[in-house]
Amino acid sequence: MKTRTRFPKPGQRILRSAIAVALCFLVYILRGRRGIPFYSALAVLQCIQPYYESTAKTAKKRVTGTFIGAFWGLLVILVQVYLLQGKLHDTLAGYLLISAVTGVVLYSTVVLKCTDAAYFSCVVFLSIVVMHIADENPILFVFNRVMDTLIGVGLAFLVNSAHLPRTKNNDILFVSGIDDTLLDSKYQLSAYSRIELNQMIEQGAHFTVSTIRTPASLMEVMQGVKLKYPIIAMDGAVLYDMKENSYLMKYQMSESQAERMADFLTQQSAHFFINTVVDDTVVIYYDILDNEAQQKIFASKRRSPYRNYVHTQSPAYDNVIYFFLIDQKEKIDRLYDELLKQPWTFEYRIVKADSVNYPGYAHLKIYHKDATREHMLENLKAILNLEKTVTFGSIQECYDVFIEDSDRNLMVREMKKRYKPVCLKHV
Repeated sequence: MKTRTRFPKPGQRILRSAIAVALCFLVYILRGRRGIPFYSALAVLQCIQPYYESTAKTAKKRVTGTFIGAFWGLLVILVQVYLLQGKLHDTLAGYLLISAVTGVVLYSTVVLKCTDAAYFSCVVFLSIVVMHIADENPILFVFNRVMDTLIGVGLAFLVNSAHLPRTKNNDILFVSGIDDTLLDSKYQLSAYSRIELNQMIEQGAHFTVSTIRTPASLMEVMQGVKLKYPIIAMDGAVLYDMKENSYLMKYQMSESQAERMADFLTQQSAHFFINTVVDDTVVIYYDILDNEAQQKIFASKRRSPYRNYVHTQSPAYDNVIYFFLIDQKEKIDRLYDELLKQPWTFEYRIVKADSVNYPGYAHLKIYHKDATREHMLENLKAILNLEKTVTFGSIQECYDVFIEDSDRNLMVREMKKRYKPVCLKHV
């Protein structure tokens, strides 16, 4: 069956860029067709950025580069056109002069400590002395070149700052799942979702994530998102501060609980990983890797700077967050049934699921009984002093907002509706 090609919806940057370019041409007409709108359009396209900080930074480079390049371009015009009467125009000596002054332009950016504007400075300088020095009035071109850039930068700020009137619900804690909710079917975060999330976070949105993943795994897939608040990780077993790289809270087993579980699993000839957190460091103990899934997981994760694997037959049983087992589905099913028969099982939370990455395999995760996302969310609400929450997830009736298709950026779109709804009352 042929799959339909799904074209992405044009984003805000595309729409704003098109509007800003149109405004450049409108201003050109209103100015009596003076200047060259091409340069205004270039400035607009370079300055319209997803974030205000990046817009301001690009605008500063563009304006600084324009003034430096225009200054040296004007100086070369005065020398060539008015002092030497144009004798060096289109000659080897003239081109050598331009080349030498190009070096001066670059050196100027070093002296003025604005080397990030070096490229723009050279572009402006060369456009003046190579393309327009033979104009009837090259000095007028220099003036218009500066004006065109300033117009483009100004329009970029104007268009970028234009928004529909919205209210901001800064009294709500927004909590999203990761897989099948925020990440797409390829386990990637789209550029749209990353930009929109960062913009809402910058505007004051209380946003975090709740996931079965470890903090290490989360860091890998959420790169570029400026999370300010602690995350709920390891399926509710830990509360982790991304900024401080610190575990704020943990639901961990007692030493006796961890040792009893390890003894039981060993008696059942099961091999496992023991995930612990020691002084904000993840330490994972293991003994024998007796199947392909275990070996591949170990090979793919062991080089991570956020995980520390220790091969030992005598692991430490303090600070244990959870046991992880992966094996053939039949073996895991039998082990799970045996676990449920034990009189002390109520002290643990046991999660069994078929493996997505390893067909024919299933895995078990064994936590302290209180290690749930719901419990940890209550702790986080108390820390942040927030009562209202909106949760997003891919399991129907388990979350406030059901996300059916993560490939369409639905989670971020739904959050945007709830965080900053359009409000026309005061327009």
